[in-house]
Amino acid sequence: MHVVDASTPTFLTERTILSVRNEDVNAINAAALNIFPGDTISYLTVDKMSEDDEVDRTIANRYPNEYLNSLDPTGLPPFKVELKVGCPIILLRNIALKDGLCNGTRMMVVRCAPRIIEVLILTGGHFDKFAFIPRISLTPSSSYLPFRMTRRQFPVRLAYAPTINKSQGQSVKFIGVDLRTPLFSHGQLYVALSRCTSFDRVNVLLPNNELDSTTNIVYPEVLLS
Repeated sequence: MHVVDASTPTFLTERTILSVRNEDVNAINAAALNIFPGDTISYLTVDKMSEDDEVDRTIANRYPNEYLNSLDPTGLPPFKVELKVGCPIILLRNIALKDGLCNGTRMMVVRCAPRIIEVLILTGGHFDKFAFIPRISLTPSSSYLPFRMTRRQFPVRLAYAPTINKSQGQSVKFIGVDLRTPLFSHGQLYVALSRCTSFDRVNVLLPNNELDSTTNIVYPEVLLS
């Protein structure tokens, strides 16, 4: 019986799982990491408010560190980053453009140290080159929070499964599409199915009560004069 090594650059660059929502992507990534062999290394963030908000004791008392730790803003790593050697991750910030370390770069974890992560780059012109990812201080790009916070963490997330929107511009050999959650944006179905280089290597997971169909949102009114 031929056993495929799931921690090689070729295996990881040829395969991906797409889903609709960030919540579904997080669940898939956690499940994939759980069945992946090896020891789990966990990194916790250091969250704090901006200096101005820290001075305002009313705000500081209303939003303790435990609350900041529970937040998962878009574009930021989670409070607890869990990794294994050989797992795929994606970079969330531009660190060193000339070295290929930019937002959206996919990488494979090679070594996990307390203050640095050694990775192998899987995409772009720096494919198959080694690099180091440090902890950096990050702030949410969105302004929905009533205060400003800073999160110091490795700027990465697991990359077994990205969202459909995040996959635009990528092509892979094998793809799985999780459509248990209905699509909610025009063109998402086309984007998901067109990421694979051949239709016979596309696998789609649908809800149990809709075994042969899913919603494809189209706005025909844009075609009307």
